[in-house]
Amino acid sequence: MKEIKRYLESRIGTYGFFFEDLKSGFIYGYNENVQMVAAGCMKLPISISLIKAVEKGKVDFMDKIKINGEDKVYGTGIIHEFNEREYTVFELLVAMLIQSDNTATNKIIDIVSIKQINEDLKEMGLRNTILNRKTTDERNNNSDIENITTASDLSKIWRHLYKASYLNKENSEMLVDILTRQQIKNKLALYIPDDLKYEISSKTGDKKGVENDTALIRLSKGTFTFSVLSTNIPNSVYGTVTLAKCGKMMWDNIMNNWH
Repeated sequence: MKEIKRYLESRIGTYGFFFEDLKSGFIYGYNENVQMVAAGCMKLPISISLIKAVEKGKVDFMDKIKINGEDKVYGTGIIHEFNEREYTVFELLVAMLIQSDNTATNKIIDIVSIKQINEDLKEMGLRNTILNRKTTDERNNNSDIENITTASDLSKIWRHLYKASYLNKENSEMLVDILTRQQIKNKLALYIPDDLKYEISSKTGDKKGVENDTALIRLSKGTFTFSVLSTNIPNSVYGTVTLAKCGKMMWDNIMNNWH
């Protein structure tokens, strides 16, 4: 994994990454505890907080939630394109994760509350991840307040799901399965063979100057987490290429060095 660190040190911007073999415990990181803008990757811990509320009986997946015109947030997602209607909590969860839907995300934050989500983050041991605000249309976002996380914190989330150590086993497996269907796999997984992309659960995030991706990779060789965060990159193409090359180096390392 040293080649990934050397590569990132040569690129424009600031990067952090963390790799972990969840079976052997092998880890390797670079700036893995440096707080960076979470962007869409924040939707991963938000989803866990919602499911925890379901497990506690505070929310039901089949509860109906009305999306009104004033609730719509443009940017990623599709709910803002539809007329006002009701959605189940589970439909909002799926839209938030698979389509990275901003409207669904904000409704889920309303359901659980920022305060409770941050308490859940601490309970999970994510000491460097903070939800500071709801999502916005990045075209009109002039706020300096950002949601933050680290590469190592994102890997802790995957570890919790893999071991069912925060959510129960059924819900942990359900969430991993939903994230396998995550539509955008053009970053860390770009160079991975298409038939193996189905073994990867992931959540991406991006905004101006930021390209992020975090993944759980389940193979016969083992189960691995890999997260790369970036900030102050020149543009989205530059960041996407950087993450894709990191993913390729990580993949080659697993294929060549793990047995």
